[in-house]
Amino acid sequence: MRVFSGIRPTGSLHLGNYLGAMRQWIAIQEKEDCVFCVVDLHAITTPYDQKQLKANIFELAVDYLAAGLNPEKCILFIQSTVKEHTELAWLLGTVTPLGELKRMTQFKDKSKQHPEYVNAGLLNYPILMAADILLYQTDLVPIGKDQQQHVELTREIVRDFNNRFGQVFKEPRALLPQIGDKIMSLAEPEKKMSKTGNQKGCIGLFEEPESIKLKIMAAVTDTGKEIRYNPSKKPGISNLLTIYSLASGKPIDQLEKEFDKKRYSDFKKSLAEYLAGYLEPFRRKRTELLTREVYVNDILKRGSQKALTVAQSTMQEVKTAMGLEI
Repeated sequence: MRVFSGIRPTGSLHLGNYLGAMRQWIAIQEKEDCVFCVVDLHAITTPYDQKQLKANIFELAVDYLAAGLNPEKCILFIQSTVKEHTELAWLLGTVTPLGELKRMTQFKDKSKQHPEYVNAGLLNYPILMAADILLYQTDLVPIGKDQQQHVELTREIVRDFNNRFGQVFKEPRALLPQIGDKIMSLAEPEKKMSKTGNQKGCIGLFEEPESIKLKIMAAVTDTGKEIRYNPSKKPGISNLLTIYSLASGKPIDQLEKEFDKKRYSDFKKSLAEYLAGYLEPFRRKRTELLTREVYVNDILKRGSQKALTVAQSTMQEVKTAMGLEI
C-alpha cells in the first residue's frame, strides 16, 4: 500500500514527534510503499523567519534520516520542489466547501494564536494537505490524533471529486498509533508536547543526555504516590508511563508492577537514564549527517525526481477528468 506523511520544518524534532508519528514511519517503510516529505509550504502559513526557513528545511531532512528513514526504502523529498502539490491544491479548492474549512479545529486554534497572521493559506491548509496525500494515490496516512480531522476532510473531498468527475482518487485512511498518539508536555501535562510551548516540557529528539535527565526529573507529577496509569486523574505520571512504555517496548501494566510501591523520584530516575541512552544513537547520527550536506541534498534531489514521476501521472488523470487541457 502507498503511505504518505510529512512534518513542518519549524524546528528540530522532539520526542512527541517521534513517538507519536515518526516511529510508525520507520516501521512501515520496511513493508509498504512510502512517501515522506518536509512540508515547507505548510510552514509559511504561520509566522516564520524567512532567513531561517532554508536551514530549518535542510535540518528537518537531516532529522528524518537520523531518526531512521532509509532513502533506499522510501521516497524522501521537499514538498515545494514538486509544484504539482500547489497545482492540485488549487483544483481541489474548487470542490471544497468554504464552511468545511472554517470549522477546522487547527484553523481556529492558529487564528487565536496568531491573530495578526490569519491568512488565506491558513484557511486552505487542509486543502494543501489533501493534495499532498492524494497526489500519490495514498492508502494510509500515519498521523497523530490532532491531524485526524484533516484526513477526514480529505476523504470527503475524494468522495465529492469522484462523484463529480469519475473515479480518480483512492479514499485514504488515517493510521493512528495504538498508544502515544499525543505525547503531552512534561511541564504542563494537560497540553501537547510542542517545540513552541514551554521548553521545560519538551524533550528534543537530539537533546544532550544531561538536559534530558534534568527535564525528566523536573517533570510535573500528580497528587498521591502510586505509579498508576490514569490520564484523567493522574495526567503527569500517565504521560511519563506512556513515554517509558513506547521507548522501552514494555507494556504499561508491566511498568506499573515494576515500580509498585516505588517513589516518583525512583521512576523518573529510571526513565531519565533509559531515555538518555535510547536517544543517544539519534544524536550521534544527526551530528554526522550535518557534516554531509552534499550527501543529504543528493538524497532529496533523487527523492524529488521519484515523487515528480508519480505526481505528474496523477495530475494527468485529474486534468483529464476535469476537462482541462494537458
